[in-house]
Amino acid sequence: MSRIANSPVDLPSGVEANIANGLISLKGSQGTLELSMHEQVDIVNEDNQLKLKAKNKNSVAITGTFRSLVNNMVIGVSKGYEKKLTLIGVGYRAKAQGKILNLIVGYSHPIDYSLPEGVTAETPSQTEIIIKGADKQLVGQVAAEIREFRPPEPYKGKGIRYTDEYVYRKEAKKK
Repeated sequence: MSRIANSPVDLPSGVEANIANGLISLKGSQGTLELSMHEQVDIVNEDNQLKLKAKNKNSVAITGTFRSLVNNMVIGVSKGYEKKLTLIGVGYRAKAQGKILNLIVGYSHPIDYSLPEGVTAETPSQTEIIIKGADKQLVGQVAAEIREFRPPEPYKGKGIRYTDEYVYRKEAKKK
């Protein structure tokens, strides 16, 4: 049995919750997020706390999942999420220009990646990328798509990697 669903989600000051027609909408300083609720989950806003309840015994697990999703939305609209990527390789560069991220990562052509709505990218240096947004899933997906252009290889470690990622290095072929 999931015990995560039993704990309420606290709404910090500045975050507004609106529950109507099976849709929960959260509005905060970082933006607005919406989530359609499962029919087996009830949600109630009491005293700046969102409380979720399972309608029957078989829907306790989905209630815990929705509690985690709602908690991620609350954190996203109040603080926001960010992922940091590092480019490692000779001549590898990144430059953010509005909604376009320009990458030069060893191909014969530069790669222009269009950022989706609700996600921004910063490049404090030529080899660092910071992806920011309110939606945790979207920020992670964008970071994974950028990393996929040149994933880190195990021999020299070149490529695009998460800043906190460890790449296992293999030994080169011996004569």
